[in-house]
Amino acid sequence: MTNFLDVDDLTTDELATVLDRSATIKADYRTNGANGTLDGQTLGMIFEKPSTRTRVSFETGMTQLGGHAVFLGPDDIGLKGREPVKDIARALGRYVDVVMARVYDHDDVVELGEYADVPVINALTDDAHPCQTLADLLTIREHFDDPTVAWVGDGNNVCQSFVLGAAMEGLDLTVATPEGYGVDDDVLERAETLGGAPETTHDPQAAVADADVVYTDVWVSMGQEDERETKLQDFEGFQITTDVLGDRALMHCLPAHRGEEVTDEVVESDNAIVWDQAENRLHAQKGLLAWLSEQE
Repeated sequence: MTNFLDVDDLTTDELATVLDRSATIKADYRTNGANGTLDGQTLGMIFEKPSTRTRVSFETGMTQLGGHAVFLGPDDIGLKGREPVKDIARALGRYVDVVMARVYDHDDVVELGEYADVPVINALTDDAHPCQTLADLLTIREHFDDPTVAWVGDGNNVCQSFVLGAAMEGLDLTVATPEGYGVDDDVLERAETLGGAPETTHDPQAAVADADVVYTDVWVSMGQEDERETKLQDFEGFQITTDVLGDRALMHCLPAHRGEEVTDEVVESDNAIVWDQAENRLHAQKGLLAWLSEQE
């Protein structure tokens, strides 16, 4: 059974294949509209964390591929409350063709993947956000040939999956974080075996100096609201302003906390390719779903 719990669940060749498939599906949809690639198939969507982009992109993607999606919110499924994760996994595996989960604890998607008899997709955990990385890599492919990328901000779940994807794609990446907010050592070690760990620094200006692309994300993620004041102090100097960005492209997985990690002016500028990233969540996930359906 093939699961997609983090980017490096794919081989480098498989990642390239998924991105190629995503680009083909995107081009074909714009010309020919919906197709029946997943005709009659159902995606079960477990949501412990709310989201705009994740729900709409997966649900729309299944529809455009001829399938169907079922939303299962916290009140519907009671993850780790009404019944154990493994029982939910085994039941869903009898009903749907793919399970997608957006949850807090990464161990929950691991357990879903262990007990479900269908592929499980990690649509975000506190440790990883591999679906976002697929969209990021697709966007970079569309805009650049061989860019240098700087991540500026928190070494969070989005950053950690991007570090792995960048290594697999051979991107030149520098990660700038405040002290104490860096990427996990385990992720850096995995990146090293995949093609090379990024350079790391605590100096955002040094990170962006030679960059073509600057990528940032929120400093205060969902569930971290009680850390807000501390983080705003710790991340002083890491805001992406027009002076920091210069003529470089801006990437952000959204939603953006304008006035914190990035200014409103930067997000609204012509340098921002954040809406291409957001759109590519749809196309990259369609590519992934189509590829997974062929691995049985």
